[in-house]
Amino acid sequence: MFGRVVPRRSLRAHLRSSATVVIVLGAALLPLPRIATRALPLAIPSAIAQGYERELNASGPASLTIKNRNGRVSVIASSESKQKMILQATSPGAPVEPGDVRVNGGTIDVRERRDNNRIDITLRVPPRSRVKIESDTGMVEVMGDLEFAEVITNTGTIHADVPLDSLRYSFLWEASRPRYLSDVELPKVKEGHGGKFTIAGTLGEHVKKRKHKKIFAADNEIADNKTTESDDKEKSGDVKDGAAASTETPTARLEPVRLDLRTRRGVILLNVDPSMVPPDLRERPLTEAARAIVRSGNGPLMDAIRKVSPKMFGDYAKTLPPPRTEPALVTLRPPGEMATAIAPELMRVNASVTDRNGRAISGMNLSDFAVYEDGAERKITNVTAATEPFNLVLLLDVSGSVEERIDFIRKAARDFLSTVSPRDRISIISFRDDIQVISDFTTDRALLSRKLDDIEAGGATALFDSLAYVLTDTLKPLRGERTAIVVLSDGDDNKSFIPFPAILEALSESGALVYPLYVPSGLIPEASVPKPTITVDPLRTRYLTITSRAVEEGQKLATASGGVFYQIKKLEDLQKAYDDVVAQLRTAYTITYASNASSHRRIRVRVNRDGAAVRLSPVVATPH
Repeated sequence: MFGRVVPRRSLRAHLRSSATVVIVLGAALLPLPRIATRALPLAIPSAIAQGYERELNASGPASLTIKNRNGRVSVIASSESKQKMILQATSPGAPVEPGDVRVNGGTIDVRERRDNNRIDITLRVPPRSRVKIESDTGMVEVMGDLEFAEVITNTGTIHADVPLDSLRYSFLWEASRPRYLSDVELPKVKEGHGGKFTIAGTLGEHVKKRKHKKIFAADNEIADNKTTESDDKEKSGDVKDGAAASTETPTARLEPVRLDLRTRRGVILLNVDPSMVPPDLRERPLTEAARAIVRSGNGPLMDAIRKVSPKMFGDYAKTLPPPRTEPALVTLRPPGEMATAIAPELMRVNASVTDRNGRAISGMNLSDFAVYEDGAERKITNVTAATEPFNLVLLLDVSGSVEERIDFIRKAARDFLSTVSPRDRISIISFRDDIQVISDFTTDRALLSRKLDDIEAGGATALFDSLAYVLTDTLKPLRGERTAIVVLSDGDDNKSFIPFPAILEALSESGALVYPLYVPSGLIPEASVPKPTITVDPLRTRYLTITSRAVEEGQKLATASGGVFYQIKKLEDLQKAYDDVVAQLRTAYTITYASNASSHRRIRVRVNRDGAAVRLSPVVATPH
């Protein structure tokens, strides 16, 4: 029987291009003068979306306006679209008919429909184009090397992903306090009259202070594409053709990008992947968990904290000694040193082995296993028996969402202590908006039981921060040992600095098994929550429907680590889950083998037991 570890997918590449386009959703489709159009079938399954694709000829950068009241809008400036524009219209419900999208001059107008039949627009334009987009609740994305992008929304999220080397920007919130996240530090928020807030400034040394030329006179009026003499001078740069005698190519002056983003109550993201947005965007002092993560030197987790609280992060980072060159969770080989058959790298993986009925298969040793890496068998150097003790972290949610159940939490924790093997070393950590270390690792069950009375309950929920703390601080000294995390929570994170995808990444490097035991808070019935993937603004839906998301995230935590997810609905289910967690731990063999791969690995583990099932954790390097 085989188990398999699938390598992580690479992150989406950033698109850079330019063009100016205006799209209006909610009007009729008229012929576009001097722009050839042809309808093409859209290669999207009917169960997912109904729509079509249009190709619009363009001789260069465009200048367009887009108005969409209840659908998503994505404008992508790409060098692949220098001589044409591609307009895609899709819907999660009813098919998109040709009359639903009307193009008139430089305006694209899409008919407004009910939310479940809304029309979403994706427009690919030439580099250095200009766009103006008006929306209400839908998410708006502008990406690539645009010359100018003006976006106006009510509650819709605005996501801009543009070159930062030469950028002039202005962000305005008209009816709420700012909610934003940026890949670079921005100036302080300025509060104006009538409860309006602004952030404005420039990025990059190529941005010159000059008056903005008028780009859009009105919604139905397209600006003149002619450039002024001052623009031509700026675009020409400071180095004349052929003037440089050096062998080095002179650095060309970058063309500036201008962003004018305006919303009443929406979120603004600047060069931040929407999936990497944490639950709370407000800049705030670093918690003890956050400070420990910064001290750990884990780059991706530190970067997540920096984006939320750049000033607090910078002030704290200045107090720390120079960072260690060793990675936070795993020890890698020096640059240039490759893992070979002569100098193999020792890797470690947990393999949980069960029979056809899901029961643990005990008594297996090294000769019972075979490890295959990228199809080639590798030498196994050691197998730790499933009966060997674990280092267990019991992570308890004592935030406000479960505060009234604190006695239940204490009893549940004590029940867990009496269930696990007396040889297992246990650490107890509680969390709300910050972590509280109740006890370090010990086998003294009586001490652990008494320490549970020290728990302080109430406050917000920073589940992801607490998990990151355990991975980078509590378990860091135990690299190479058998470790597991048992999480008792409702899964409703609303305060963490760290976004969920960053936790999955850190988890894949730790080798720890995770067993989430989620007791739903029941604040939002699952049946009343739409799936974020089909809503008009996925990011805003995440903030409004935390509970429905918790189950999916709990399952991902378990799957990514090789653990098991448990959804607890009544007290008797909890004890059954404890019993099963203990049984699962006793199925886990820790295999160390010699790897010849230098990067991504595809692992299979074979056991010589008929009908056996194998579940694998991520493969991690052993400490040197």
